[in-house]
Amino acid sequence: MEKGEKETLELNDYYNHQNTPNSNDAASIPKTIETKVTEEPPRESWSGKTEFVLSCVGQCIGMGNVWRFPYLCYRNGGGAFLIPYFLTVVFVGIPMYFMELALGQWSSVGGLSVWKICPIFKGVGFAATMAAFWLNTYYIVVLAWTLFYLFSSFTATLPWSTCENPWNSPQCLSEYERFKFPYTCSNDSYSFETNITSAENLTSITEFTNRGFKCVQLYESEQFISPVKEFWERNVLQISSGIDEPGDVRWQLALTLLTVWILCYFCIWKGVQWTGKVVYVTALFPYFLLFCLLIRGVTLPGALEGIKFYIVPDMSRLLDSKCWLDAASQVLFSYGLGLGSLIALGSYNKYHNNIYKDAVFISILNSCTSIFAGFVIFSVVGFMAQEQGKPVSSVAASGPGLAFLAYPSAVIQLPISPLWAICFFLMMLMLGLDSQFVTMEGFFTAIIDEFPRILRPYREIFIASVCFLSYLIGLSMVTHGGMYMFQIFDNYAASGICLLLLIFFECIAVSWGYGVNRFYENLKDMFGFYPSYFWKICWVVTTPAICFGVAVARIVTFKPFTYDSYEFPTWAHCFGGVLAFSSIGIIPIFMIITFFTTGGSFSRRVKVLFRPDLPATRNTPGPPPPYSVIPPFSTPDGVARV
Repeated sequence: MEKGEKETLELNDYYNHQNTPNSNDAASIPKTIETKVTEEPPRESWSGKTEFVLSCVGQCIGMGNVWRFPYLCYRNGGGAFLIPYFLTVVFVGIPMYFMELALGQWSSVGGLSVWKICPIFKGVGFAATMAAFWLNTYYIVVLAWTLFYLFSSFTATLPWSTCENPWNSPQCLSEYERFKFPYTCSNDSYSFETNITSAENLTSITEFTNRGFKCVQLYESEQFISPVKEFWERNVLQISSGIDEPGDVRWQLALTLLTVWILCYFCIWKGVQWTGKVVYVTALFPYFLLFCLLIRGVTLPGALEGIKFYIVPDMSRLLDSKCWLDAASQVLFSYGLGLGSLIALGSYNKYHNNIYKDAVFISILNSCTSIFAGFVIFSVVGFMAQEQGKPVSSVAASGPGLAFLAYPSAVIQLPISPLWAICFFLMMLMLGLDSQFVTMEGFFTAIIDEFPRILRPYREIFIASVCFLSYLIGLSMVTHGGMYMFQIFDNYAASGICLLLLIFFECIAVSWGYGVNRFYENLKDMFGFYPSYFWKICWVVTTPAICFGVAVARIVTFKPFTYDSYEFPTWAHCFGGVLAFSSIGIIPIFMIITFFTTGGSFSRRVKVLFRPDLPATRNTPGPPPPYSVIPPFSTPDGVARV
């Protein structure tokens, strides 16, 4: 090699150099051989344990704790409902919560790559990712409605408190304006209806009463429409007559939906270290607002009756199978299981973190928050029932009916009503916001960890692109017929039977496919001790049995749902079935395709697809190594030298 010629060659140049005539000349052999190594971009981790715990709290504690659990509790026997609820928490909720967090912490990857532990079940990861995508797309619409109400609350008089707005109809009448209710007077032979114009104009009614007539003042829901309901249906939604009439996009809701998507994007765009800072506000502030609303609620007249209605047990309800199904469904849905987000949150932990203790603490906090929220809601519902002169059962509601009808109706009777409306909708926004962006984090972690070299350097652009696509899909739910489309997504896409089967397959994949004993060895490697034998029993027997049993029961008792009195056409239910199959259907399809595309005999295919595709042991502490045979080299210039 002549002076001035380079003394290092890249690997391909070295092989070409070997074939030259002077390749045997010792002086011509380069001193070093260089090769470029494509190394995965570094993966983030939590800045501290508090950020991880708050992110988990924000993910699992959401709107369902406030608007679904209290309603299910009163409908299924009050305090008696807590018996099946806590049994499900112990035997299903906490074990699955612990499993998902531990699986993520041990593997240090998201919800797709983690299924190298049992390749035949990787379809579970794809199904969870698809379900998370649909959930992110439609759940955020509720936040858009909430933001609309929040903006509308910044006024001296709440717009849903009167019938003097452009959107109100001639049938508008508030339930609280009792002096305007018509009187129905009757005796043994005659009946008639009369109106009065003011609270003082009661002379005529007194005269009829003295003549032996019995006069009753009723609010007929078929005859009158509450201004709260008209604000919701005629102003916010401008709802059409059915899903066949989608109508135009509501530009106000399109703007609030865009605003919420932008907020969620900037909550996660920089990764978990940035997200960990955001949850200090979004996870803690709702508790402060819940406490303020509780203090206000329990001081209202009628609050005690509402709370009694909420907690007084009716043990006869335990004989009804629907009580047990509701309890199991509520636990599985409210814990945020099966979507891959908990696996993602755990994957950013330090390897030897005691996730055992964290999982139990967060699960108990989730259930206690649901019970606490019930006192907040029913104290106000009791007050509303007293003001309207109705029984509590007739004003209690669940889901959007509670958030956008029942509670706003109660708020208008409170002193400084705009302040309490702002507090309530700000609380709902915070509860929903962190559940939304943490689920988004789980979705993006799963995909980015599956393709780290391609996507991790462009994380911000990739997230922005998916958010924009989801926003475009979400526009179909902010049209005049958008509520009907939302109901289809809510009932089929990422809840109900679909989610139950997803959790069932996930539990089976780990406990039976990968092997519960092998998983216990992984847990011992992280914690330094074996967890209680109780978890093994749950993962192998009780958890999959309960999930599968509830799914079968829901299939057997399935009835096409309705929205108010509207019955959806057959094609709408078929579309919902396609949404459900787009996630849960991936599991069997992936199994079949993978089995027939894997070479070898039947026994060899089973061995390959059911055995972990990763190193069995690890000689060094810290997170598991990358799933490749050759470990990455790390040099300042990105060049490996041999």
